[in-house]
Amino acid sequence: MAQQATGYSGTALPRKLGFRDGQAVAFVALDPALAGLADSAAFCEVVRTEDAAALRSGAFDVVHAFVRREVDVVSGLPALKGAIKVDGALWMSWPKKAAAKARGIATDITDDVIRRHALAGGLVDVKVCAVDDVWSGLKLVIPLAARAAAKPQ
Repeated sequence: MAQQATGYSGTALPRKLGFRDGQAVAFVALDPALAGLADSAAFCEVVRTEDAAALRSGAFDVVHAFVRREVDVVSGLPALKGAIKVDGALWMSWPKKAAAKARGIATDITDDVIRRHALAGGLVDVKVCAVDDVWSGLKLVIPLAARAAAKPQ
């Protein structure tokens, strides 16, 4: 399913998110307005869940989680990090302030909140993007030094 470009870049959303054919992907609390992301490439596996703890360890090239509260970041981050492959990526999306206010979405999340908890949890941010008019996303990965230490010899 084709996704329209969002934001100033003009780049299609699946491309912004790094989605490619053959990947195993998981979506946690996927916004229904973005359900087409699950069909945006010829993925080898797609998992949709409301609970990050339900994800298999080390199974996914990309995990995209949608969060509204800091407590969700804190409680979900260990399982989300554990679900990505060593060289995988975790996208955490949160409601933009203006969109949250206009649509009555209760949130206490900013990119700084996600970044702070991600860094404390052993992840680094490498990209930010506008997912749509409501959601922003921060791409998190395991640092290169930690990847090398985690790969089997």
